[in-house]
Amino acid sequence: MSNKTILITGATAGIGEATALKFAEANWDLIITGRRADRLEKLQTTLISKFKISVNTLCFDVRNSAEVEQAIDSLNEQALKIDVLLNNAGLALGKGPLQEGNIDDWDTMIDTNLKGLLYMTRKVAPFMIKNGRGHIVNIGSLAGMEVYPGGNVYCATKHAVKAISRAMRMDMVQHGIKVTSINPGLAETEFSEVRFKGDAEKAKTVYKGFEPLYGSDIAEVIYFTATRPPHVNMDEVLILCTAQADSRLVHKNQ
Repeated sequence: MSNKTILITGATAGIGEATALKFAEANWDLIITGRRADRLEKLQTTLISKFKISVNTLCFDVRNSAEVEQAIDSLNEQALKIDVLLNNAGLALGKGPLQEGNIDDWDTMIDTNLKGLLYMTRKVAPFMIKNGRGHIVNIGSLAGMEVYPGGNVYCATKHAVKAISRAMRMDMVQHGIKVTSINPGLAETEFSEVRFKGDAEKAKTVYKGFEPLYGSDIAEVIYFTATRPPHVNMDEVLILCTAQADSRLVHKNQ
């Protein structure tokens, strides 16, 4: 019997990379995707060497529908027997008031967080339906449940992920396809460094004075949701670190 397969977008760092390691450890085959070919190749080498599993890499930008189509079409029939699609690719850019917003940043967030998820799901879901099984896991955020100052467009994209996940569940239920929304709070990944456009010192202050979540914490939850019995669907999960009560209230030891 062949291993199960998970396709992970944004697998080159953070939650995506941690999830790849977690599922590989459990003997799943992987399809890892991202825009940084060198990181994909390095992760592929590590996973194959350490876990002796099958790992396909697809280097493309989820914001480009043509690249999504071409990448998925390049997979062979066996690889297309995808059991889990993890729509993980996403980012925040900037943290200022709406009237000072950078339109290019807005477009990047909307194209990545929203349209990328839609493009991937539209392409992969028909294979799941044909195979008679599947599970779509969307990475949302606490920002999809609350709005905070400076979060405007990013929060809007994650609110939309929440709505799309619910609508997707309605579309997929007749096909027996599971849909789960995973919503992390403060997690120390590349997130803040990307948001502050490479300012590592500024990014570090976000997580100073408390212990945040890590990519591995979210990966554990993703694996749990993906390995429930066939009749169980984890619909929505909110994960916060112990120090965080909501999007604004974080207890810091300083």
